[in-house]
Amino acid sequence: MDRAQKEKVVEELGQIFESSGVVVVAHYAGLTVAEMQDLRARARAAEASVRVAKNKLAKIALDGKPCASIAGYLTGMTVLTYSEDPVAAAKVSQEFAKGNPKYQILGGAMGENALDQAGVEAVSKMPSRDELIAQIASCIGAPASNIAGAIGAPASNIASILSTIEEKAEAA
Repeated sequence: MDRAQKEKVVEELGQIFESSGVVVVAHYAGLTVAEMQDLRARARAAEASVRVAKNKLAKIALDGKPCASIAGYLTGMTVLTYSEDPVAAAKVSQEFAKGNPKYQILGGAMGENALDQAGVEAVSKMPSRDELIAQIASCIGAPASNIAGAIGAPASNIASILSTIEEKAEAA
């Protein structure tokens, strides 16, 4: 790799470190190509990304970035999983690690906050952005639904009573 290519990689990694909501660092030694493709597919489905980069270039790209605290994790064969959603990459990494003992989560960063292995696990258990939006929407919609039900209930009760009276009149 020549100098221009390295500079391009450092620039790309710098953008990743700066714009990502969460970055997870893991060792992947021993994973097969198929397992890595599975990880990438899971990440893509969760709107996250996976990147393997040279540790030296990643450390250069980390210089001056909010998540510079993860530089210590960049040793050996490391893979970065990242996403704009502060939870997606952590969830993907944690789920993949459960089924693949060769994939070992080292830690990561959420903005300026460094995460150890337990921190990544805690973040993975949080609801994602989409789940939070759905919860908020249901909280907002529930009172309106209750009001509509309360307004419609008397009319429904009257209709039921009239129906019962009509059935008794036909039976007699």
